[in-house]
Amino acid sequence: MAFRPRRALAVFWKDFLDLRKNVGLLVSMAVLPTVMVTVPIIVVWTYVNTPNQADLRSVAQFYDSSLPLGASAARFLIDKTLTDWFGLFLVMPIFVPILIASQSVAGEKERRTLEPLLASPVTAAELVAGKSLASLVPAVVITWVAFILFCVGVDIVAWPLVQGPLMPNALWTFGVLVIAPLFAFFGNGVAVLISARVSEARMAQQISALVVLPLVGMVGGQVAGVLKAGFMYYALQGAVVLVLDLVLLWASIRLLDRERLVSRWG
Repeated sequence: MAFRPRRALAVFWKDFLDLRKNVGLLVSMAVLPTVMVTVPIIVVWTYVNTPNQADLRSVAQFYDSSLPLGASAARFLIDKTLTDWFGLFLVMPIFVPILIASQSVAGEKERRTLEPLLASPVTAAELVAGKSLASLVPAVVITWVAFILFCVGVDIVAWPLVQGPLMPNALWTFGVLVIAPLFAFFGNGVAVLISARVSEARMAQQISALVVLPLVGMVGGQVAGVLKAGFMYYALQGAVVLVLDLVLLWASIRLLDRERLVSRWG
């Protein structure tokens, strides 16, 4: 059966309207971006207001023993904070689709709204496309809005020290425009697969959220000085996730086949 974009958009619009009615989910989606924007701005503000603190040079030399004596340790740590924080920022485009996709797939079973959907002529590919868009579009928009607020906040608090804009730089711009959507698709794909196998949306969210642990672990490695983050480091992450996205897309279409869902959830 041919793929019909209009049917996929109908699934997307249905899930989008359901999302607007779920106040608790909307609040949950707002908490993480708030933290991701606020925390690094506070850290940068702290460095700007204590540029001559002796401890800052010791921390900076821990990460780079060749740091010149005349170089500003505060500026070095600000740059490192912005580079490392991007790895943690990627948790947001993964986690937000998990919240939404878990509700739109496993939640269908809990609300007993799956049967009318399966009775429609929508194909597995159209179902996956519609439900994926319903989680990807809000996740990407939230990520981009958070990025704008992040850039404005960092530039305001850092201006007294650097006397110029720090953000957006090349790493963050490329990462937010290219890598973040790939991570959002990954989070959505994981949530769709797990939601199709479990009976409750909350359980799907809890299990799916475990995928962020490796990313948090890598950020911990960066902070500990074990991993050195940079443009190529994050680009490699994006390439790996792109391959995983294609695998998840294929698996989702197979798993959300109408006959499979009827036999399993009927």
